[in-house]
Amino acid sequence: MGLHQRTETSGLVSFIICAMAGASVMELCVSLLPAAWMISRRQFVIASIIIAACGTISFIFGYARRSSSLSTHNRLIEILRRLVEILALATVYASTLFLTSFAFLSMAGNLMGTMFLEYIVAVCAGFSGVAGYITFVQAELMDAKTLAALLPLFVVAGVSVAGLTTDDPNWYTNNFSQLGDRTTFAARMFNSTLILAGICIIIVSYFAISELVTSYRQRREWHQEQGPLRSSRIKHYKARLICLSIMLAFSGIAFIGIGTFRYTPHPILHNVFARGIVCVMGLLLLTLPWLAPQLSLAIYAAGYLAIAVCGVVLIQWLDGINTLTNVEALAGLVFLGWFIMFSRQIAAIEADRIAEQVLHIDQEEASEEANTVTATANIAGTIPSSVDKNHRMHSRIAATQ
Repeated sequence: MGLHQRTETSGLVSFIICAMAGASVMELCVSLLPAAWMISRRQFVIASIIIAACGTISFIFGYARRSSSLSTHNRLIEILRRLVEILALATVYASTLFLTSFAFLSMAGNLMGTMFLEYIVAVCAGFSGVAGYITFVQAELMDAKTLAALLPLFVVAGVSVAGLTTDDPNWYTNNFSQLGDRTTFAARMFNSTLILAGICIIIVSYFAISELVTSYRQRREWHQEQGPLRSSRIKHYKARLICLSIMLAFSGIAFIGIGTFRYTPHPILHNVFARGIVCVMGLLLLTLPWLAPQLSLAIYAAGYLAIAVCGVVLIQWLDGINTLTNVEALAGLVFLGWFIMFSRQIAAIEADRIAEQVLHIDQEEASEEANTVTATANIAGTIPSSVDKNHRMHSRIAATQ
């Protein structure tokens, strides 16, 4: 079987194992936990934890199995680097699965009432199996595009859960910080979502910067064109990547700071991070053509358009036409949308780099084979016409690259 067929087969095995484990553990919890844990929200929390655990364990097995850096023949620093990657990615998947499953269970519980608790074991089994299947397959085929696709799902699920469970029905009349400016379950959920979203942004940024460096080195080695100057070398490329890394990292840190420091006890720190992320996002989108010249013109134009739209909504708020909540919501969604486009661009660069590697290797092997056949024919004193023709074809291909 090929890679994708083996991955799908392993994913189905993971589905069965995780479904059986989810049903067994949930049934055990329902039977042994005290009556205080039988209320719907606590059962939803237990089921979400089980689903997240099954999916995370499945992801760890899948990602560790495909990784060659965990081999004992590699250096200790490479093994530690891969373990840190696995831990960071597992954190993102665990939090995403927990928030998403809890949001769905809460909405289903609101629609069906207490009757939904009769199916909680079966629902937990089904969700655990789906989580195990998806995470195992994604672990085997992991790239920046796959990881970035989790970010909006994760943020929307976390904010939705916080909005559904908050005891302040008028939180949206002021700003988003009001949703997390309490000590209730909803506020903790909202603040935890921001913190984990910041961690996710930092992790995806790490993969993005690594791919930009790898792609740049390969194209320089092969003397291929890249960047706006259409040359194999981009001036001050190291300094540009350092600036890009700092801005992306601070964007993630700002999300973490907003969720960590609530407005009421820490108004100054909260405002520093909340307003700082706006400044960093604007500066990042404006200077992106210089910071990352390997991207396409479309993503630069999308960034400028995002700034213009946010500017119009901000002016409307200053004139009293709009609310600050809408401005913050739009800015957050715009940044997440841009970040997804950025990550997909990085994934496209990675795919092109791999395709170029395959083509380069094929051309080298064809050239070596043609040279070997030519040398053998020269020794024999004759060169077959078909071999000579193939040799000339490979020579023309190599000359055009």
